Amino acid sequence: MSRHVPKKRELPSPDPVYNSRLISMLSTKIIIGGKKRLAQRIIYDALNLIGEKTGQEPLQIFEDAVKKVTPLIEVKAKRVGGSTCQVPIEVRAFRGTYLALKWITKFSRERPGKKMATKLANEIIDSSNELGNSIKRKEETHKMAEANKAFAHYNFQKL
Repeated sequence: MSRHVPKKRELPSPDPVYNSRLISMLSTKIIIGGKKRLAQRIIYDALNLIGEKTGQEPLQIFEDAVKKVTPLIEVKAKRVGGSTCQVPIEVRAFRGTYLALKWITKFSRERPGKKMATKLANEIIDSSNELGNSIKRKEETHKMAEANKAFAHYNFQKL
């Protein structure tokens, strides 16, 4: 019998202003060089900009954007015989939000402009309106899984 005990995933503590775990997860994605306060300030500035531009509750728009960007299916490479197959698998909830936040931060960094807060705000607004590069990435992932549906019978039990 294995002595390996599965590690329990610790949820991040909620952020101090909005009391949201999702925002604290986003701040860990934005962190550069260990400066968490700077990452939080960028997020709070972006949420203020979202509130000014849309006139709605910024936290609600952010949560809506993350829901719309979260993928349901992704592909993983599995070696079968001598070839490597792209096997579509379902995405668990935590990994889905992780991927959504990763894509939002990645594509907001790639946007043109100077301030990260404005770039992040624009990416979140575009994602909530089902536009932007992070939505395109989700659709690409789903198309890739749909194209490789033939390999779905190779199950991934031990991942």
